[in-house]
Amino acid sequence: MTPVMRPPPQHPGTAMTEPMLIARNAATDLLLLPQMANRHGLITGATGTGKTVTLQTLAEHFSSLGVPCFMSDVKGDLSGISQPGGGNAKVTERVEALKLEGFAYQGYPVSLWDPFGVSGHPVRATVSDMGPLLLGRMLDLNETQSGVLNLVFKVADDNGLLLAYVGENARQFTTDYGNVSPASIGAIQRGLLTLESQGGAQIFGEPMLNIADLTQTDRGRGVINILSADRLMQSPKMYATLLLWLLAELYENLPEAGDLDKPKLVFFFDEAHLLFADAPDALVQKIEQVVRLIRSKGVGVYFVTQNPADVPDKILSQLGNRVQHALRAFSARDQKAVKAAADTLRDNPNLNEASAITELGVGEALVSLLDEKGRPGVVERAFIVPPQGQLGPITAAQRQQLMQTSLVAGAYDKTVDRESAHEILKARAEQAADGAKKPPAGAAAPSASGGGSMPDRFGERSGRREGALEAMAKSAARSIGSQIGRALIRGILGSLPGGRR
Repeated sequence: MTPVMRPPPQHPGTAMTEPMLIARNAATDLLLLPQMANRHGLITGATGTGKTVTLQTLAEHFSSLGVPCFMSDVKGDLSGISQPGGGNAKVTERVEALKLEGFAYQGYPVSLWDPFGVSGHPVRATVSDMGPLLLGRMLDLNETQSGVLNLVFKVADDNGLLLAYVGENARQFTTDYGNVSPASIGAIQRGLLTLESQGGAQIFGEPMLNIADLTQTDRGRGVINILSADRLMQSPKMYATLLLWLLAELYENLPEAGDLDKPKLVFFFDEAHLLFADAPDALVQKIEQVVRLIRSKGVGVYFVTQNPADVPDKILSQLGNRVQHALRAFSARDQKAVKAAADTLRDNPNLNEASAITELGVGEALVSLLDEKGRPGVVERAFIVPPQGQLGPITAAQRQQLMQTSLVAGAYDKTVDRESAHEILKARAEQAADGAKKPPAGAAAPSASGGGSMPDRFGERSGRREGALEAMAKSAARSIGSQIGRALIRGILGSLPGGRR
């Protein structure tokens, strides 16, 4: 927004609908308008320039406003937001330098999440909800293999068949569905095995995450959901795909909201460059569509990465609130990146943005925020207001305490392992000792309730422990339910809309 002369400052800690003080320089306060916070944003800068602290400051402001947040903790630093700060000389110095009257250290309501169920509550999805587009991205499939995966999902949805069965009987599906390559089926199965070795099987199962649990408030303050991602980051595509699935689930499940006085949720997408690295055009187009449309659901999306060039132009153009920390220009390529970053900001005639980007200190940034009419403000060089929560991680004991007192404590701790079609078929085969005909591979079997049950979508195990193939197959069988042959209507990213079924 257009900078204004300094009003009485607003700080996190009390419910408010007034503009949020994000940064300050000698003459100007940079204020983020709550009604413009769902117009998305971008936080950029080199490693060590203060992006994580800016992220924490923004989350605290939103929480105080009653707005829940979601953020991934890729370095293990953000859990401290749950505890009051203090004892940090740099923070004390910044508070005094910016003359932040009424600044008080305090902690904020936090829910901890972990796809592996160690450092937080488990985050699980089902194969059907993930959908072929996102699953193909997670498995690092090429264009041909992704096409086959889409086809397999369609065949399985229509007929209730195993992935292995589709591959072995490819010819009979060619007329109605197109060519099914057994080699591509094999590549998909190998991708699933690779995913298992990375711990991906733990992501697929039940109970699936109820997306409403990310939109909780606690005594008037928004709950800050922190996803432990240090281990997940070892598999970058899994990390990016899981966060994108969460974003798609929010889009599919939240109702239209129109223009609100503040967002329903703010979603911070850290290490955003991983989302777009080597992403196929079809996926980038879908991401652009989700970002464009989710604003009307009351969700603000803030991408956090090193350089604006990490984000495709069509998406970058939708990110109205900008915080640019320092970039280093050690090479001609770096200098070009600095100039490109400066060009994405609304020019200030009294400021050389390209030079300033290389001179910014830690916690200092070029800031441009939307005004009340949605116009980008003239960029200003300013210091980010420090957070009131603790900087750095909490102890293991504090983490356990948070998990035990969380609003979702106990809801996801116990895995639901319902009987899959594979297990039903295996039991029937064992009971066929009298020579009765064994059901053909891939045939639908009655469920315990008397209805049908879709078989495992991703093949049966053969003489090995249950792994990603069978775990994901069970997930597919459970999520699809008992109706055989019905068409499954998928959402914008190929997932099943409407959350858990």
